Amino acid sequence: MRGSANVQGNSKSSEEGRRPSSAPRAPSPRERGEGEDVAIVGGGIIGICVATLLAEAGRRVTIFDRTGICEETSSGNAAAFAFSDVLPLAHKGMIKQLPKWLADPLGPLSIPPAYLPKLLPWLIRFWRAGNSRHYETSLAAQAGMMRLAEAEWMGLLDRSGTRPMLREDGSLELYESEAEFRASLSGWAARERFDIGFRHVEGEEMAALQPGLAPRFVKGTFVPSWKTVADPKLLGKAVWAYAERLGARFEHARIDRVEAGADGAAVMLADGTTRKAKQLVIAAGAWSHLLARNLGDRIPLETERGYNTTLPVSAFDVKRQLIFSGHGFVITPLETGLRVGGAVELGGIERPPNYARSKAMLEKAKRFLPGLDPSGGIEWMGFRPSLPDSLPVIGRARTPNVFYAFGHGHLGLTQAVATGRLIRDLVLGQTPPLDLKPFRPQRF
Repeated sequence: MRGSANVQGNSKSSEEGRRPSSAPRAPSPRERGEGEDVAIVGGGIIGICVATLLAEAGRRVTIFDRTGICEETSSGNAAAFAFSDVLPLAHKGMIKQLPKWLADPLGPLSIPPAYLPKLLPWLIRFWRAGNSRHYETSLAAQAGMMRLAEAEWMGLLDRSGTRPMLREDGSLELYESEAEFRASLSGWAARERFDIGFRHVEGEEMAALQPGLAPRFVKGTFVPSWKTVADPKLLGKAVWAYAERLGARFEHARIDRVEAGADGAAVMLADGTTRKAKQLVIAAGAWSHLLARNLGDRIPLETERGYNTTLPVSAFDVKRQLIFSGHGFVITPLETGLRVGGAVELGGIERPPNYARSKAMLEKAKRFLPGLDPSGGIEWMGFRPSLPDSLPVIGRARTPNVFYAFGHGHLGLTQAVATGRLIRDLVLGQTPPLDLKPFRPQRF
């Protein structure tokens, strides 16, 4: 991890601001050197939401991050609340598609040849996760997580005053052939079992949902309940501003390692100093498994490197998120631009970006939306922390007073507040609203 420590001053509540300057004030627990109730490693959307819900519960919380609040992977995602996306990746036809996709270095999935030996154990676990024996368990766990996610997000949007950033335009998934459409039907049937609404469209109805599509698309599926946000980075920062009003703090710091025991936890910073807390939450995205290893937990996390290009708002009038599942990318209209992104490169966290992948998606977008202006775009690459069974790690570490909240893959934004609720309940010693067995860190 990189970055420099930069301890920010404490923000004061409005009540403190109204206190006469001459009034005596007892030193705070922080000022007495007692540390935090909870330290959170990771300032992405997961860490933000965990901190917010704990701050709402009255806990003293500090987030530690090397760059800032919502500055890395959480800043550049596709902006979707994908509450209907309940199918684990291993069950989305990816296994059958792998040979074809891997043959195309700029296709929906690529693996740098030099990285393949290191990746092989993860790929074997991914293949096993696609076994039909695991299907119902994974599907039910993901569906339950999504129901909780939607309820928790809607509540937090209201409490934090960020509901105006929500867009409820639905999504449109597009197919280039009857065969591609028919291959999708089993997945839609699975969603239907969980009361996820959708309708298949074609012809004029499809054209009305998105004018200007290329004639190559013969059918589509419209999901009216699909939601997006105006901009994921702006939403994350707005939620954090709400958490700060509740007393949550941020410290800009590089974390070298963590320790924990029966008497609490310690976060060792790169500048040689240590921060103590009663409890610790690891929500550091693609780096989380490295910190978990400090604590004796070996979790098979891999990194899906995702790419996108954000074009000016004027590039094309996209009405709602467009999903090109056969090509592994989406196009999302944001308040701040038009985002063309997705694809998966299983290449770890050390390799430099390969922006030829974002350029390839942009070329396809030009064919799919004739008239799209591809100029003025900003390219980006981020790290999606992914587990082979497509379920996150949410639960207690083997070490006392430590909790894990990472590995959400493509669904970090979607499941962030649900994860915050589950971790909050564990920290407070309350019974979570979901069975956490499918998400337990020790399942591997």
